[in-house]
Amino acid sequence: MSNPPQKAELRAAALAAREALTDEHRAAAAQIIAQRGLPIAIKPGVVVAGYSPIRGEVDPAPLMRRLAAEGARLSLPVITARAQGLRFRTWSADDRLMRGALGILEPSPGAAEITPEIVLVPLAAFDKAGHRIGYGAGHYDRTLVQLRKSRPITAIGLAFGVQEVEAVPALEHDVALDYVLTDSRAFDFRSSSGAHSFRR
Repeated sequence: MSNPPQKAELRAAALAAREALTDEHRAAAAQIIAQRGLPIAIKPGVVVAGYSPIRGEVDPAPLMRRLAAEGARLSLPVITARAQGLRFRTWSADDRLMRGALGILEPSPGAAEITPEIVLVPLAAFDKAGHRIGYGAGHYDRTLVQLRKSRPITAIGLAFGVQEVEAVPALEHDVALDYVLTDSRAFDFRSSSGAHSFRR
C-alpha cells in the first residue's frame, strides 16, 4: 500500500494546476467569486482583511470592492518578520501600495493598524475538511491563532477549483478554515456534520 501524498507533493501538484490556468480563467474566477459574495452577512463597518495576490493566486480585489460597497472596512496584511504573525493596516482601492520586506505589496507604514474580523486567506491547496496548504512559512496559521485569542474570526480561503486535493495531512498547529470560495462552488466547513458545498 502506497503512502499518502505529503504536503510538499500536494502543494506542488496544486500549484502546477493553478499555474496552468489561463489569464482569462483567472479573471473570470475572480469575478465569479465577487458576484457570489461572502456566505455570511456583512455588517456595516466590519473589518475585512484581503491580500495582495502573488504567484497566480485568486485576485481578491473584485470581491473586496463589493464588500466595501456593502459597508465593510478593508485592510491588507503586513509581514513584519518570517517567524511572526501578520499585522493589518487599513486600505482602500485608491490607496497606493509599497513593496514590503518579501516584495509583496502592502499599505504604507502611515496607514492605521486595525484588527480584522473576517480574513480572506490565500492558499496553495485545500481539502473538504477545511485544511489548507500554504507556502510553508506559517504566517496565516500563527495569525489566525493570535487573532482568535481575543475575538471570533472568520477565515475564508480563496482558491481556484483545481486547487482542491483529496486530503491535507494536517498537523496540530494547522488552523482549519471556516469557508473556501472557488470559481465552481463555495465550501462551508462550520457544519458539525462535516463540510458541505453550496451554490448561489
